Formats: sequence, C-alpha cells, structure tokens
Amino acid sequence: MKRLPFDKDNFNIIFLVAITLFITLLIWLPYILRINFFGLNFSSGFETIYRNYDGIEYIIIAKTLYNTQLIAKLPQSLSANYYASHFPGFSLAMMPFAAVLGYLKSMILVSVIFTVFSTIALYYLAKEILLIKSPVWLAFVSLILPARWLIVHSVGTPEPMFIFFTILTFYFFSRFERLDKRRDLLLASLSGFFAQLARPPGILIFISLCCYILWKIARSKNGDFLSKIWASIKRYYPILSIPLMLFFIFIWYQIAFHNFFAYFHSGDNIHLTLPPFAVFNKNQYWVGDIWLEDIVYIFLLGFFATFILFKKKLYPIAFFTLIYLTATVFVAHRDISRYTLPVVPFVLLAYEKAINSKEFKIALIIIALGIYLYAQNFILNNTGPYPNLGYFN
Repeated sequence: MKRLPFDKDNFNIIFLVAITLFITLLIWLPYILRINFFGLNFSSGFETIYRNYDGIEYIIIAKTLYNTQLIAKLPQSLSANYYASHFPGFSLAMMPFAAVLGYLKSMILVSVIFTVFSTIALYYLAKEILLIKSPVWLAFVSLILPARWLIVHSVGTPEPMFIFFTILTFYFFSRFERLDKRRDLLLASLSGFFAQLARPPGILIFISLCCYILWKIARSKNGDFLSKIWASIKRYYPILSIPLMLFFIFIWYQIAFHNFFAYFHSGDNIHLTLPPFAVFNKNQYWVGDIWLEDIVYIFLLGFFATFILFKKKLYPIAFFTLIYLTATVFVAHRDISRYTLPVVPFVLLAYEKAINSKEFKIALIIIALGIYLYAQNFILNNTGPYPNLGYFN
C-alpha cells in the first residue's frame, strides 16, 4: 500500500512542535501583555525574559568571540576570564540569525528551536529505542517536568542545545548497538561533538560511553583482554570526536586568553567540590541555604531511575545517567535541579509506565497551575544587572 505523505509520525511531530510553541507562548504572555496576577508583577515586560541568566553572557561571547579587549568595552562587571566557563556552541548558533533579528531575539529563537528539536528527539528515542506505546505523551510531559526545565527552555540558555545533542547521541549510539550500522555510530559521534561544543559536561558523554564499552569488554568471554581492547578501539574510535572538540575549545582559549586551561581558572563558577554532597553545607558560596530537601529527592529519583534503566537493559543511557549524577554529587550549588537537567529525559524514560498512568495524568492536572506560577516567580527574580540591553543587541 502506498504510504501517505502525512503518516502518524508526521502528525505527532506537528503536534509536538505546536505544543512546544504554545507552552512557550503561555510563559511569555504575561510579559508581552504586562499584566499582573497572583501578586506577580510583569510590568517590566519582555525585557525580563531577555535579562534572565545566563543568556546575556552568551551574547557577549557571540559579539566578542572571547576577545578580552572587546569584553572589557561592554557594560558588564565580570572579568574576561569568567567567560571561559561558558562554551561557545550556543553563542555560535545565535550568530547566523543576529544580522537580521539582533542578538536578543536570536538568543531566544535558538533556545526555542533546540527545545523543539530536543522534544522531537526524545519522541523518537522513546518510540524506536524503548518501543514506548505513548511517546507523544512522554515528550509532552518532558516540556513541563521538571518545572526547572520549563523555565530554562523559555529564556536564553544553552541547555536546550546541549540536551538535544545529548539525546541524539544516545539515540544513534543505541541504534548502532542494536543494528550495527556504521552510519549510526558516526552520527552519534557527531552529536556528541556538538554537545561538547555547547557545554562543559559534554565530556561526561564520552566518559559514560567509555565506561559502557569497558563494561562490555569485561563481560565478554571471547579472546584475551588486550585483543578485546584493540577490537573495541577499532569499533568505537569515532567517539573520540568528543574529547577532540574539547581540545579545539581549549586551543581557542589559548589564543584568546593565552591560557590553554582557562576554563579551570575562570573563577568561582566551577562548582565541583570535595567531599561529595557539599551542597548540604550552607557555608558553600553558591549554596547559602538550609532549605535543601528537594535536592535529596532529585538525587533519589535520579539514581533510582538509573537502576531502572539498567534493569531495562538500556545500558549506554544508564551509564550516562550514573556517571552524570555521580559527578553532580560533587557540585556545591543550590541549583542542582538545573545541573541535573541533561539526565531528565532519560529519567522520564525510566518512569514511563507511571507517567502514562491515569493517576499521574490527574495529578499533573492538579499541579499544573503550581508549575506555571513557580516558573513565573523564578523568571521574574532571576535577572541580571544589565541597565541598557541595547549594548547587547
């Protein structure tokens, strides 16, 4: 039978694009209309969206490409070295649009585009790799849960770009492991390459894939250890593109900052700390709080989901969530909910049976307004001190 031009997948993708844009517009609407409700004041308008951290900082990189002299001329108080902690992928993605739209609108547009892409990528991962019966519902839920993600993808941030390429990496890598088509491994490696360009934790993708490969070697009973290592290198060597991108970025830093390791000297915004769980110390610079019980549940649900993924035999994905969450245990920052966002799509996959239940859907309806108000309250109070946005447009 001849395939129709618009099959079920086509309609699902159109729906996911539409619902992504609708949810984003719903977040933006009070700022566009400058209306106040529930005691929240939106009178500053859409500038509040533009001012949210860390978007302007990526615009500065896009306008200067880490040139320290150009950074010094902009009306901002941070040292040039600080920007070495921000990888250039998101900034570079803005540049093709900036000539027409300006940097502020381009920043928001790129976030929205990659949010759409990441939602679609999760749909295909759920449908083709996990064989989930309701991938559209899972992809829809991923737009609003966790609520921190709803905030992040509604303003200018690199997370949507990073999360899209992370999902894509494990989609293609899982296909390669299942179908053994070289093209899938090359696409997985290319996706990991761009994930590393977007954010520093991209290297954890490479580490997790290496751990998975070593685990496979340890389980294999064919041949001696060295021969298995060499066979695995020949099979998986394209994933070396991920650390190669990290090397390229550090070469760029050598040129711009005269310091190959500028990332590690970018100030107090690298939050890896010993001992583990230092986030539960109020005296840590980026903590300053005792109301941290939510972090306990974030780690509990994350690690529990990891073991469910192992049980489901989704080993590459499970190794990533395990490595990423283990690394996050050493992050001393109040905003752990943001730091763990890259594993959330995979956590949702682990809990897909519960998420697809009638009880969960009812609970989500009950809490929907709370999610929306939480997001708006956060966005309103997460703005940077930039008096004149014209300098950044």
